[in-house]
Amino acid sequence: MPVLRVDYPGLLTTVQDLGRFGYQDLGVPVSGSMDSVQSRLANILIGNSENDAVLEITILGPKLIFLEDVIVALTGADLSPRLNGEAIVRWQPINVKKGSELSFGECRDGARGYLAVSGNGFNVPIVMGSRSTYLPGNFGGYHGRALQKGDVLSSISANHNPETKLMPSEFVEPNYADIKDIRIVIGSRENFSISELDKLYNSDYKISNDSDRVGYLLEGSLIEINNSSDIISEGNAPGAIQVSGDGVMTILLSDKGTIGGYSKIASVINADLNLLAQLMPGDSISFTEVSLDEARNAFIRQEKFIEHVVLGTDFNSKIYKSSVKIDGDLLEVVSDDGEIFSYSSLQNESTKKSQFAAEIHVEDEIFNLDAEIENN
Repeated sequence: MPVLRVDYPGLLTTVQDLGRFGYQDLGVPVSGSMDSVQSRLANILIGNSENDAVLEITILGPKLIFLEDVIVALTGADLSPRLNGEAIVRWQPINVKKGSELSFGECRDGARGYLAVSGNGFNVPIVMGSRSTYLPGNFGGYHGRALQKGDVLSSISANHNPETKLMPSEFVEPNYADIKDIRIVIGSRENFSISELDKLYNSDYKISNDSDRVGYLLEGSLIEINNSSDIISEGNAPGAIQVSGDGVMTILLSDKGTIGGYSKIASVINADLNLLAQLMPGDSISFTEVSLDEARNAFIRQEKFIEHVVLGTDFNSKIYKSSVKIDGDLLEVVSDDGEIFSYSSLQNESTKKSQFAAEIHVEDEIFNLDAEIENN
């Protein structure tokens, strides 16, 4: 069912879902929404599946004419959205009548906004398991390109009366202007001296005008590599920070190449990749090293936040329970008040030992450690 017509395309408006997986061995990147959290939230608020196709709107938004009564949600960057000339809010389901005009003005905060429409998202062809646009390859999305004037987009379903959701009452809109410090996990230390790592931690870097969905090219202190900048080609992870032979760093993003032979000094943690998507050329960032446990716990907190929205619960509601897992055995926790938990599952001759690998779950955080238990 046709739901909207593009009257003005904006700077860069593309159809995206959460990406295409399983084809990187063929050189096809995942692509998908740069800020996957905001893409997912837009869908959740209007009853869509999290992976349904949305519009990713970059910096300067489009003008869209609606051809049916629908429900929409806008999340992410504040691009001054207006419906029929009246300002509208983000992170909230909005009823839109046939013939209405959605337009955008000044980019006030952030860089990428997400528009979801009821009816299970936008109906563009599935290419290799995804509706995402891959601009360098000219495939996916709407004819493999950004939207243009006159394009008409349809929804998958004609049902535009979904069960909608609201953000929890404690939700505070993010202030993307506050994004300055990006958390990283350090890569191979053998290619970079301590002084170069210190330089990375203590320098500010500006996102170059040559940046795009493939990667953010950084302007600032050059990083010297111990040996050659070239390594045996390996897979490129999203957020990997590669260093070229001239010492320039690039953060690899959604449309990155699948393999590469440049040394990688670090990787941006998953939870901060979404924040990077809300930065634009000219913005400055710095880096802070965190542990793998800290990176994982940041991801867990992100997913807990989304789960609260899905369940319609307040952020202070407990979803996760405390538990302890030792060598794969989940141990009963008696209470959260300091009482000793039961480890009866370990009390037999075949499992008695003094050293254990322990995984400690404390609400939404996980800690790995080696545990020593005295068997009496």
